[in-house]
Formats: sequence, C-alpha cells, structure tokens
Amino acid sequence: MGRIEPIAVENAEGRAHELLDELVKRGGEPGPMVRAMANAPALLRGYLDLTQAMKRSHIDRRIIERINLAVHEWLGCDYCLLAHTRLARRLAVPEGEIRLARQGTSSDPAIAAIVAFAQQVLAAPAKIGDAEFERLHELGYRDEQIAEVVGLVSLQLLTGAFNLVAGIHAPPEALAEITPR
Repeated sequence: MGRIEPIAVENAEGRAHELLDELVKRGGEPGPMVRAMANAPALLRGYLDLTQAMKRSHIDRRIIERINLAVHEWLGCDYCLLAHTRLARRLAVPEGEIRLARQGTSSDPAIAAIVAFAQQVLAAPAKIGDAEFERLHELGYRDEQIAEVVGLVSLQLLTGAFNLVAGIHAPPEALAEITPR
C-alpha cells in the first residue's frame, strides 16, 4: 500500500476529475502515479504540461531514455526504472546500453557525455562549468538540446521523487525485468 493513495478515475471530483478524464479521452488509462498525483491537481497539471512540452525535445528518443534510466538509477525509483527500461527496449536500445545508461554512461562518447551531463544536472548543477558545455558543443549538441536536458531531468526528478514519497513501487514480479542481465 502506498502512502499517497491513487484516486480511482470514477471517484475523482472537481479538477482531479477533469484532468483524469482528459487523459482517458486521449486514449490511456492513468496509472497509479498519475492517479496519486490527482490528489494535488496543481501538481498533476504541472506534470502533464511538462510531459507534453518535453515530448517536443530535439534529442533522439533513444538518448532521452538513457538519460531517464541514469536519473532513475541515481534516485532509486524501481517503478520508473521498470517503465523506462521497457521503453528503451521498445526503441531497440541494446541491453548493454541499458546497463551502461543506468551507470551514467554509454559506449558512444557523445551519448556518454550527455548522459553524464544529465546526472550532473541532477546531482550537482552548481558544479557544471564551461568545460562541460564546450565538450557537449564539440560532440555536436546545440544549446537548445543542452537546455532540454535540464527539462528532461526535472521531469524525471518530479516523477521519481513523487513515486518514492508516495510509496509507489514496481510490482515484485516485474523487478526481474530491471535486474542487470
């Protein structure tokens, strides 16, 4: 049992009902995190808006999932690790790269640099200096993409921290999917 109880869609009221209904109309059944966020409609609205905005990122989706994996490994959110491992696999990210992403790196130097940068945004943003930007620019990343990493990390921090605080975890039978192979 979680610490913040997910609201059943059919029992939602007011703004929570509107937001959950909006998601259902888009074609999805809101999961436990979203339904738990519905306890605070302002938070849910912010999450939905940031999620929508980051879908317009100019970073390859396979790189985004590596960033997400690195963030959630650092946070320790098994629920998010499971979701992003599944997404990475659907995008054909190799198993070895999934493992490396969880360690904050990649066999590709350009991907390793952006994933490491994302972890630094999460863990120590005040220590990011000009050298990190120069390296990312040398590897072909534009300022737009570098800025988007901050948004991506922020979104993952929001979801991971919320799940951990709310007590939302991956089902025990699914944990084998995120165990290193």
